[in-house]
Amino acid sequence: MKPDTLADYRAEIDALDTEIVALIAQRFGIASRVAELKRTEGLPVRMPERINEVLDRVADLAMQNGTEPEAIRAIYTTVIETTCLFEEARITKSA
Repeated sequence: MKPDTLADYRAEIDALDTEIVALIAQRFGIASRVAELKRTEGLPVRMPERINEVLDRVADLAMQNGTEPEAIRAIYTTVIETTCLFEEARITKSA
């Protein structure tokens, strides 16, 4: 059996990145609808209680999957902030 090479590992990572980007695109599709709902209902884009809930949830999921919770929390902090900026742009564009 041939040992794994750096190229093999990179191919695996590339495949995962393809899946991650597709999932993020789905997340942004939902965020677009959330932005419209927040606009029509006069809700703020940033809801600290919900943000903390999501960060705690993904940290727990990280631990369940043997991954560093703080690393996942940092990644999701970026995802959430970027999503909030996306929602703000949608709301501003619709106004």
